[in-house]
Amino acid sequence: MTLTLTDLPADVQDEVSKTRRIVADLHAELPRWELVVWTAGNVSQRIRCADQIGEDLFVIKPSGVSYDQLGPTQMVVCTLDGAKINDGTPDRLQPSSDTAAHAYVYTHMDHVGGVVHTHSTYATAWAARGEEVPCVLTMMADEFGGPIPIGPFALIGDDSIGRGIVDTLKDSRSRAVLMQNHGPFTIGKDGRDAVKAAVMCEEVARTVHISRQLGEPLPIAQEKVDSLFDRYQNVYGQPKK
Repeated sequence: MTLTLTDLPADVQDEVSKTRRIVADLHAELPRWELVVWTAGNVSQRIRCADQIGEDLFVIKPSGVSYDQLGPTQMVVCTLDGAKINDGTPDRLQPSSDTAAHAYVYTHMDHVGGVVHTHSTYATAWAARGEEVPCVLTMMADEFGGPIPIGPFALIGDDSIGRGIVDTLKDSRSRAVLMQNHGPFTIGKDGRDAVKAAVMCEEVARTVHISRQLGEPLPIAQEKVDSLFDRYQNVYGQPKK
């Protein structure tokens, strides 16, 4: 049976409304950081409400809608099987073509609260070569804890991309994967965290590409990568409350 938003508990409806605004605002970050063109790319964020309605939900952008037309009321609400609920949007407003991939990630990686997909130029260029981005920058060690891995080739339309993302990242510290011949997908504790990972993925992909035009980049010893990752994840920034 399809869920209807207005039938859900009031606090769940409030969380949906809040998340729709967050996800709409985060979509504006993708063109701002030059990670997408036209209508490509998407951001989603999980709504943890299984204890109230029996399952989590997530919010994602509609398919093929221009970024300058996206607002909170256009954001689509889905269950973790990728099905759109009766969320008050028109029936013609279908969720992103990558919805099945996002849904699979949420279903199989419970710690993930946000997923982002872009076709950012340099990261996608590495994906086109089927080559991981080697960890030759302290920024990469900080953010990704090692190289940005390559995921398998997979077609859009079912959960094949999601399976590739999960299989590639389940034993990796990286929050980014370059799906072969396709482009980067990133994960995070929420949508904003996943967007940050997408921005950083493109930045290091660009920098390492430029470095390779000048010569072979110098590797960082694994113990140094581990130390940098631990410091950035647990010490860097303001004290956590």
